[in-house]
Amino acid sequence: MQARYSDRAGTLTPPPAAPATARCLSFAPLATFPRRLAICALMAWLLYFPGLGRPALWEPDEGRYAEIAREMVQRADYVTPRNDWVRYFEKPPLIYWITAGAVRLLGPGELAVRLPDALFSVGQVVVTEAIGEAMFGPVAGLWAALALGLSPLFFGYARFATLDPGLAFFTTAAFGAFYLALRGEAKAPSDGAARRRWALGGALMLALGTLTKGPVALVLVGGALLLHLAVERRLSRLRSLPWLGCALVYLVVVAPWFVLAARRNPGFLAFFLLHEHLHRYLAGTEHRWGPYFPALVALAGSWPWLYFAPLAPGLLGRSEPELPLREREAIRYLLIWCCVVIGFFSLTPSKLGAYVLPALPALALLAGRGLDRLPALGPARARRLLYGFAASNLALALSAGIGLAVFAGRLPPVLIKEGILVGAGLFAGGLIAAAGTRFWPGALRRVAAGAAAAGVAIALAGGMRARAAMAPIYTCRRLARIIKPHLKPGCLLASDRRFLQSLPFYTGWREALVGYRGELAPFAGSPGARASFIADRAAMLKLWHDSSCVVLIVDRSLLAGYQKALAPHPLIIGREGASVALLRPPPHLDVEITD
Repeated sequence: MQARYSDRAGTLTPPPAAPATARCLSFAPLATFPRRLAICALMAWLLYFPGLGRPALWEPDEGRYAEIAREMVQRADYVTPRNDWVRYFEKPPLIYWITAGAVRLLGPGELAVRLPDALFSVGQVVVTEAIGEAMFGPVAGLWAALALGLSPLFFGYARFATLDPGLAFFTTAAFGAFYLALRGEAKAPSDGAARRRWALGGALMLALGTLTKGPVALVLVGGALLLHLAVERRLSRLRSLPWLGCALVYLVVVAPWFVLAARRNPGFLAFFLLHEHLHRYLAGTEHRWGPYFPALVALAGSWPWLYFAPLAPGLLGRSEPELPLREREAIRYLLIWCCVVIGFFSLTPSKLGAYVLPALPALALLAGRGLDRLPALGPARARRLLYGFAASNLALALSAGIGLAVFAGRLPPVLIKEGILVGAGLFAGGLIAAAGTRFWPGALRRVAAGAAAAGVAIALAGGMRARAAMAPIYTCRRLARIIKPHLKPGCLLASDRRFLQSLPFYTGWREALVGYRGELAPFAGSPGARASFIADRAAMLKLWHDSSCVVLIVDRSLLAGYQKALAPHPLIIGREGASVALLRPPPHLDVEITD
């Protein structure tokens, strides 16, 4: 039996521990709850922070959020977010504020931009460990933290600047806080007070999640909680929550920015709530994938740890009457948590892989409990399961190899090379599991976790190398460094078909967009935004002719047409990926067309 929390919120009962658990917790760094949290934080830090500021900002997401934070600092306006000096109300400002603080502290660079998401990811690993301890005991909590920290999707976004790791952190903390607030029955006045504190903490997390990405945090957590209590036939527990206090906490945190933004920007609330959330959810026109997409992302993004999730008690179809009622309830809670997140994003036409991040902690917690339970299945059954794990990984590696061979002519060589490394990671994980089952039968749990971790580590190394090799296609840092010395006061920086969102961040210059119809277009007429837009190509040709200093970024496909139409003839000063930078030569130079 694992050491576990009692029904009294926040207290750990003396553990009548099984020998394996006792041996694990007798290791001094893991002996106490704070030390276990510190170990998890250190592990995550070592995973996510080395080389964090080395890669160039990825287009478009990293460039967009970096530039919004930089402009907040430059303008000292923390109420109205702006991207390329145009009002940008797609998302609330909490992550922009945090990133702006990092930019002020560290300067405008890749490290400052990615630091908040890396910290949120470290925090989420720690919170997942704490939830695992509360549900299943210390060992399951540690396995869950390892599974989450080394999940491929989670790892990728921990080193990528976007809003989703922040949302995932706050929703995970809210799920954990409300679980502690609603489980069991209060047995003493102190228990009731602890539950109220957990509920207020959950409301605070929901408020911060709303300031991160909008009301989706409230919808995900609130929907999962209501469904869970309905399934458990315990809706009466809702009466124990301090609803007035939770509402006050939520409104005190959320309302000030919305009120200030609405006062300074007429029409903001209608645009934000109706267009950016309700309309985009119901009738999104971008990132249109089938309803299966979030489930597939969750499967691939949490593999190979997901293999162990069905080992959690009650998920294999066997009745286990000896299982404590609270643990069965916790497992159902995790299933509902995961299904609500994946189901919610399966219904909208617009889908991105990052939307699945709030579901990964629930899958990691189930995987952690499954790994913790592996020795209890008995040596023969545990070995069969590990042989199945090895066979699954080897089959996936073989499938990856066949896929690379079939599509070799259509893929860039770098993707083939790094795809081989990903397949090698899967193969290594399967091989370690098979060998460990044969040679270390007394340590099957460590064999399983070690095989999964080794395979993921090799595969993630391939993913990081692929990202670095593909940087010229999806970044513009090198091009910006070439352009910046040519930008003098009064110079025009423009782009046609190439809204490089990190270009203003790297150059400090406004990017005028030719014939633009994207996400900034609704605010093209707002104060101060006019200079960010050029109506069409004819207007661009006129500006080129009339101005003394112009740098124009064009898509490679448009280069020949612009070379013929521009007068004076342009000088090509740089290329990166599909982007080409053209310079209007100074009047005293006679420059021929070059390539």
